[in-house]
Amino acid sequence: MFPFSFEWAWDIPHLVFHGALWYVLSIVGLGLTYCIIKSAVDTFREEDNGHH
Repeated sequence: MFPFSFEWAWDIPHLVFHGALWYVLSIVGLGLTYCIIKSAVDTFREEDNGHH
């Protein structure tokens, strides 16, 4: 059942589930974004730390 369906009811269990879902997805998305940006910055940084 989709939110744009007429039978959809925004009751408390749906609100809690969707709130938790979007909270978890945003935390995972922010973590992935941080890792991607950090790896790109570390890749293009011209310092040589002795790593191979």
